[in-house]
Amino acid sequence: MVSEEGIFESTEAAAEKVETKPKHMLERKWTFWCDNQSKPKQGAAWGTSLRKLYTFDTVEEFWCLYDQIFRPSKLPGNADFHLFKAGIEPKWEDPECAGGGKWTVTSSRKPNLDAMWLETLMALIGEQFEDNDEICGVVASVRQRQDKLALWTKTASNEAAQMSIGRKWKEIIDVTDKITYSFHDDSRREKSSRGRYNV
Repeated sequence: MVSEEGIFESTEAAAEKVETKPKHMLERKWTFWCDNQSKPKQGAAWGTSLRKLYTFDTVEEFWCLYDQIFRPSKLPGNADFHLFKAGIEPKWEDPECAGGGKWTVTSSRKPNLDAMWLETLMALIGEQFEDNDEICGVVASVRQRQDKLALWTKTASNEAAQMSIGRKWKEIIDVTDKITYSFHDDSRREKSSRGRYNV
Protein backbone atom coordinates (compact mmCIF):
# COMPACT_ATOMS: atom_id res chain seq x y z
CA MET A 1 0.00 0.00 0.00
CA VAL A 2 1.09 3.54 -0.73
CA SER A 3 0.74 6.40 1.74
CA GLU A 4 -0.56 9.79 0.64
CA GLU A 5 2.93 11.28 1.04
CA GLY A 6 4.32 8.41 -1.01
CA ILE A 7 1.89 9.16 -3.82
CA PHE A 8 3.00 12.81 -4.00
CA GLU A 9 6.72 11.88 -3.93
CA SER A 10 6.23 9.16 -6.55
CA THR A 11 4.31 11.57 -8.78
CA GLU A 12 7.18 14.05 -8.75
CA ALA A 13 9.75 11.31 -9.43
CA ALA A 14 7.67 9.90 -12.29
CA ALA A 15 7.26 13.37 -13.83
CA GLU A 16 11.03 13.91 -13.78
CA LYS A 17 11.60 10.66 -15.72
CA VAL A 18 9.32 11.83 -18.55
CA GLU A 19 11.05 15.15 -19.18
CA THR A 20 13.81 13.78 -21.45
CA LYS A 21 11.76 11.48 -23.70
CA PRO A 22 10.08 12.37 -27.03
CA LYS A 23 6.39 13.14 -26.60
CA HIS A 24 3.22 11.71 -28.16
CA MET A 25 0.47 14.24 -27.45
CA LEU A 26 -3.03 13.23 -26.39
CA GLU A 27 -6.21 14.90 -27.69
CA ARG A 28 -6.69 16.65 -24.34
CA LYS A 29 -5.17 17.02 -20.86
CA TRP A 30 -6.16 14.65 -18.05
CA THR A 31 -5.70 14.95 -14.28
CA PHE A 32 -5.14 12.26 -11.64
CA TRP A 33 -6.71 12.91 -8.23
CA CYS A 34 -6.60 10.98 -4.96
CA ASP A 35 -9.04 10.99 -2.07
CA ASN A 36 -7.85 9.12 1.02
CA GLN A 37 -10.75 8.77 3.44
CA SER A 38 -9.06 6.01 5.47
CA LYS A 39 -8.29 8.47 8.29
CA PRO A 40 -11.10 11.05 8.15
CA LYS A 41 -10.84 14.04 10.45
CA GLN A 42 -13.85 14.30 12.71
CA GLY A 43 -16.35 16.82 11.39
CA ALA A 44 -14.47 17.30 8.10
CA ALA A 45 -16.66 17.98 5.07
CA TRP A 46 -16.61 15.58 2.15
CA GLY A 47 -13.86 16.42 -0.33
CA THR A 48 -11.44 17.92 2.19
CA SER A 49 -9.05 15.00 1.60
CA LEU A 50 -9.34 15.24 -2.23
CA ARG A 51 -5.94 16.07 -3.77
CA LYS A 52 -5.02 16.99 -7.31
CA LEU A 53 -1.93 14.92 -8.12
CA TYR A 54 -0.79 15.47 -11.69
CA THR A 55 -2.07 16.76 -15.03
CA PHE A 56 -0.63 15.19 -18.16
CA ASP A 57 -1.10 15.40 -21.92
CA THR A 58 1.31 12.83 -23.39
CA VAL A 59 1.32 9.04 -23.69
CA GLU A 60 4.75 8.93 -22.05
CA GLU A 61 3.61 10.85 -18.97
CA PHE A 62 0.59 8.57 -18.63
CA TRP A 63 2.65 5.35 -18.71
CA CYS A 64 5.30 6.67 -16.37
CA LEU A 65 2.67 7.78 -13.85
CA TYR A 66 0.66 4.58 -14.18
CA ASP A 67 3.70 2.32 -13.84
CA GLN A 68 4.96 4.18 -10.79
CA ILE A 69 1.79 4.87 -8.85
CA PHE A 70 -1.73 4.77 -10.14
CA ARG A 71 -3.00 1.24 -9.54
CA PRO A 72 -6.03 0.94 -7.24
CA SER A 73 -4.64 -2.18 -5.56
CA LYS A 74 -1.86 0.01 -4.09
CA LEU A 75 -4.38 2.19 -2.24
CA PRO A 76 -5.37 1.78 1.40
CA GLY A 77 -9.02 0.92 2.15
CA ASN A 78 -11.52 3.78 1.80
CA ALA A 79 -9.40 5.59 -0.78
CA ASP A 80 -10.26 6.66 -4.34
CA PHE A 81 -8.20 7.30 -7.46
CA HIS A 82 -9.74 9.58 -10.08
CA LEU A 83 -8.81 10.37 -13.67
CA PHE A 84 -10.82 13.34 -14.96
CA LYS A 85 -10.51 15.68 -17.90
CA ALA A 86 -8.33 18.63 -16.93
CA GLY A 87 -10.47 21.43 -15.58
CA ILE A 88 -13.15 19.12 -14.14
CA GLU A 89 -13.05 18.30 -10.43
CA PRO A 90 -14.33 14.86 -9.39
CA LYS A 91 -17.25 16.33 -7.43
CA TRP A 92 -20.98 16.47 -8.04
CA GLU A 93 -20.77 20.22 -7.53
CA ASP A 94 -18.46 20.77 -10.51
CA PRO A 95 -20.52 22.46 -13.28
CA GLU A 96 -19.49 19.75 -15.77
CA CYS A 97 -20.70 16.97 -13.43
CA ALA A 98 -23.72 18.64 -11.80
CA GLY A 99 -26.30 17.43 -14.34
CA GLY A 100 -24.61 14.10 -14.91
CA GLY A 101 -24.40 10.64 -13.48
CA LYS A 102 -22.27 7.51 -13.49
CA TRP A 103 -22.05 3.97 -14.74
CA THR A 104 -20.89 1.66 -11.95
CA VAL A 105 -19.32 -1.79 -11.82
CA THR A 106 -18.20 -3.64 -8.68
CA SER A 107 -15.33 -6.06 -8.13
CA SER A 108 -14.39 -8.27 -5.21
CA ARG A 109 -10.90 -9.01 -6.60
CA LYS A 110 -8.07 -6.42 -6.67
CA PRO A 111 -6.38 -7.78 -9.84
CA ASN A 112 -9.71 -7.53 -11.65
CA LEU A 113 -10.16 -3.93 -10.47
CA ASP A 114 -6.64 -3.04 -11.67
CA ALA A 115 -7.31 -4.57 -15.10
CA MET A 116 -10.66 -2.78 -15.54
CA TRP A 117 -9.07 0.49 -14.31
CA LEU A 118 -6.23 0.26 -16.84
CA GLU A 119 -8.55 -0.64 -19.74
CA THR A 120 -10.79 2.31 -18.83
CA LEU A 121 -7.87 4.74 -18.55
CA MET A 122 -6.54 3.71 -21.96
CA ALA A 123 -10.01 4.04 -23.52
CA LEU A 124 -10.43 7.53 -22.04
CA ILE A 125 -7.07 8.98 -23.01
CA GLY A 126 -7.29 7.20 -26.39
CA GLU A 127 -10.71 8.82 -27.02
CA GLN A 128 -12.35 5.44 -27.76
CA PHE A 129 -15.90 6.47 -26.85
CA GLU A 130 -18.22 7.77 -29.57
CA ASP A 131 -19.59 10.35 -27.12
CA ASN A 132 -16.20 11.54 -25.74
CA ASP A 133 -17.56 15.00 -24.95
CA GLU A 134 -20.11 13.43 -22.57
CA ILE A 135 -17.42 11.82 -20.38
CA CYS A 136 -16.04 13.59 -17.30
CA GLY A 137 -13.78 10.88 -15.88
CA VAL A 138 -13.50 7.66 -13.91
CA VAL A 139 -13.21 6.83 -10.20
CA ALA A 140 -11.72 3.67 -8.66
CA SER A 141 -12.98 3.24 -5.08
CA VAL A 142 -11.14 0.76 -2.86
CA ARG A 143 -13.28 -0.62 -0.06
CA GLN A 144 -12.89 -3.47 2.41
CA ARG A 145 -15.76 -5.61 1.13
CA GLN A 146 -16.14 -4.63 -2.51
CA ASP A 147 -14.27 -2.26 -4.81
CA LYS A 148 -16.05 -0.08 -7.32
CA LEU A 149 -15.29 1.58 -10.65
CA ALA A 150 -17.53 4.46 -11.77
CA LEU A 151 -17.49 6.22 -15.15
CA TRP A 152 -18.84 9.77 -14.71
CA THR A 153 -20.68 11.57 -17.51
CA LYS A 154 -22.09 15.09 -18.07
CA THR A 155 -25.71 14.88 -19.17
CA ALA A 156 -27.67 12.19 -17.34
CA SER A 157 -30.89 13.00 -19.22
CA ASN A 158 -29.29 12.19 -22.60
CA GLU A 159 -30.31 8.53 -22.54
CA ALA A 160 -29.01 7.72 -26.04
CA ALA A 161 -25.51 8.98 -25.22
CA GLN A 162 -25.48 7.26 -21.81
CA MET A 163 -26.57 3.92 -23.28
CA SER A 164 -23.91 4.18 -26.00
CA ILE A 165 -21.24 4.93 -23.38
CA GLY A 166 -22.45 2.13 -21.10
CA ARG A 167 -22.40 -0.48 -23.88
CA LYS A 168 -18.94 0.60 -25.04
CA TRP A 169 -17.53 0.64 -21.48
CA LYS A 170 -18.94 -2.80 -20.73
CA GLU A 171 -17.20 -4.09 -23.87
CA ILE A 172 -13.91 -2.34 -22.95
CA ILE A 173 -13.77 -3.76 -19.42
CA ASP A 174 -15.08 -7.16 -20.57
CA VAL A 175 -17.96 -7.43 -18.10
CA THR A 176 -20.89 -9.76 -18.71
CA ASP A 177 -22.98 -8.78 -15.66
CA LYS A 178 -25.50 -5.96 -15.92
CA ILE A 179 -24.12 -2.50 -15.12
CA THR A 180 -26.27 0.38 -13.92
CA TYR A 181 -26.33 4.13 -14.51
CA SER A 182 -27.45 6.46 -11.71
CA PHE A 183 -28.09 10.22 -11.77
CA HIS A 184 -25.99 12.38 -9.42
CA ASP A 185 -29.22 14.23 -8.50
CA ASP A 186 -30.74 10.97 -7.24
CA SER A 187 -27.58 10.21 -5.23
CA ARG A 188 -27.68 13.67 -3.63
CA ARG A 189 -31.30 13.22 -2.52
CA GLU A 190 -31.16 9.57 -1.43
CA LYS A 191 -28.54 7.56 0.45
CA SER A 192 -28.71 4.75 -2.11
CA SER A 193 -29.49 5.93 -5.61
CA ARG A 194 -31.60 3.84 -7.92
CA GLY A 195 -30.35 2.87 -11.34
CA ARG A 196 -31.95 4.72 -14.22
CA TYR A 197 -30.36 2.87 -17.18
CA ASN A 198 -28.97 -0.66 -17.47
CA VAL A 199 -26.88 -2.48 -20.05
